[in-house]
Amino acid sequence: MKEITINPVTRIEGHARVKINLDDSGNVDNAHFEVVELRGFEKFMIGAAVEEAPRITPRICGICPTAHHIAAAKACDEIFGAAPPATGKKLRELLMVGQFIHSHSLHFFMLAAPDFLIGHDAPAAERSVLGLVKKAPDIAKKAIEVRKFGQRMTEAIGGKPIHPSTCIPGGVSHPLAESKRLELLEMSKKSLETAREGWSIARTILDQTDLSFGAVDTAFMGMSDNGRFSAYNGEVNVVGKDGSPVSAFSGADYLNLIEEYSEDWSYLKFSRLKGGDYYRVGPLARLNIVKEMGTLEADAALTEYRSTFGEFTQTTLAYNMARYIEFLSCCEKAVEYLSDPSICGGDVRTPISGVSKLRGVGIVEAPRGTLIHDYSVDEEGFITDCNLIVATCQNNFGMDRGVEDVARKVVSGGSLSESAANRIEMVIRAYDPCISCATHAIGQMPVDIELVRRKSER
Repeated sequence: MKEITINPVTRIEGHARVKINLDDSGNVDNAHFEVVELRGFEKFMIGAAVEEAPRITPRICGICPTAHHIAAAKACDEIFGAAPPATGKKLRELLMVGQFIHSHSLHFFMLAAPDFLIGHDAPAAERSVLGLVKKAPDIAKKAIEVRKFGQRMTEAIGGKPIHPSTCIPGGVSHPLAESKRLELLEMSKKSLETAREGWSIARTILDQTDLSFGAVDTAFMGMSDNGRFSAYNGEVNVVGKDGSPVSAFSGADYLNLIEEYSEDWSYLKFSRLKGGDYYRVGPLARLNIVKEMGTLEADAALTEYRSTFGEFTQTTLAYNMARYIEFLSCCEKAVEYLSDPSICGGDVRTPISGVSKLRGVGIVEAPRGTLIHDYSVDEEGFITDCNLIVATCQNNFGMDRGVEDVARKVVSGGSLSESAANRIEMVIRAYDPCISCATHAIGQMPVDIELVRRKSER
């Protein structure tokens, strides 16, 4: 049996490869998306003081640390019985807006755009960020400025542009200065202008693309706040393969719906609904679930999107357009939040006195999809169990089956051309996987590691 390997998969965060096994006739027998790195945070969090979780878990990743920071902080809120006051909650929400702007602009313009603006059949040396700078320097420059704004907002609210540290049990550690609000407001207005201009590109990127690539039928999961797009507030909704409502949950009852499992070819966990149905998360899932984005221009873009794909779609490559609509909405929300002087108020934290519950679950919508942080603690607040369910794990089945779908279409005569290999990668990139965020399970894997952490005095 012959094996074809794509190693590494390019323009994603982290390390992965694709293996395609051919039969004796040179046809695809099977293909898999394989993840070859291990982070292991689920194990070495055990024994840490739970209030340290919002400071430790952002180190999982430099692209989406804010999502881990806030999910961990929400879990701590439950454990210490301290809901954030109004301004503290708004600052967390704005911090998530900055995370989406930074992450979505990075993916759309720098990771996905080379395939669409330069061409998925172009030579690999040209199909890159540098190729985009050469072909469309104005777009590239504006994309860098927008991403810079997302990082500056993270720095102002989160304390640092990468690995923020200000979200603590009960809220945030300090208010936003008025001078910083005004500075960010001007940056937000420029970023919104860029997002408006970019929609004319985003709305047409799939015109020359075979939308059947990466086909897989699944259920979908995503948060909404009474039908409106939200990354911080609301219930997590599940819809079936036809878009019909299945269930909704918040907090620890996620275990009533989700089960995790592993396969021997990857360090990346899989997730599915109990009962065996597979599901996906992220921009495509969220737009399949919400009724509206809640901002004027993104709602108009959503109407255009739905005129192409309908109210509900399984089209994998539509992730790219859905992601841009979320980016546009977050740019609008940044202007909205920063236009309100009350966000500089001083009511940023509810005081805590000690452990109130021995378990806390924090759920947010990370840019790549639903993110769950689940901590159990002892009476002194040290973590005894940690479970992280990351968006990339939940999309693992979709990526794996999408890889095989495209491989069967593009492998010819027992060989794989460079452009055909890139089409396989395009399906993976549509999910914007974050491998570092997702590889934490240790157990039914190719390795077995036992870490023992000694409790330290706090």
